[in-house]
Amino acid sequence: MTNTHLLIMVLVAAVCTFATRLFPFALFGGKKQVPKFVQYLGNVLPVAILGILIVYCLKDFEQGNVNYIVPQLIAVALTAGVHLWRKNTLLSIAVGTIGYMLLIHFVFV
Repeated sequence: MTNTHLLIMVLVAAVCTFATRLFPFALFGGKKQVPKFVQYLGNVLPVAILGILIVYCLKDFEQGNVNYIVPQLIAVALTAGVHLWRKNTLLSIAVGTIGYMLLIHFVFV
């Protein structure tokens, strides 16, 4: 692959990334009213995403394997607790993920 091909790929990726960031501002920018459906999605998607992440996390449940399920349940409880406390989806996901990684690497080795 030549440098020209690499440059073209990087430029295409940059344009696509910029376009996806610009699209909401072009669509809803200025003094336009945001549609009720988009407002509704903004309210329900964070909880739906947390639910999907929890289901994905617990999908490979192995009965009887304590070293596998206990860190997951602790991380789910930690995520739910932080979300109920702070109402911040990004913080909840970050704390749950970091907690899970710490548990599986240092506690349940």
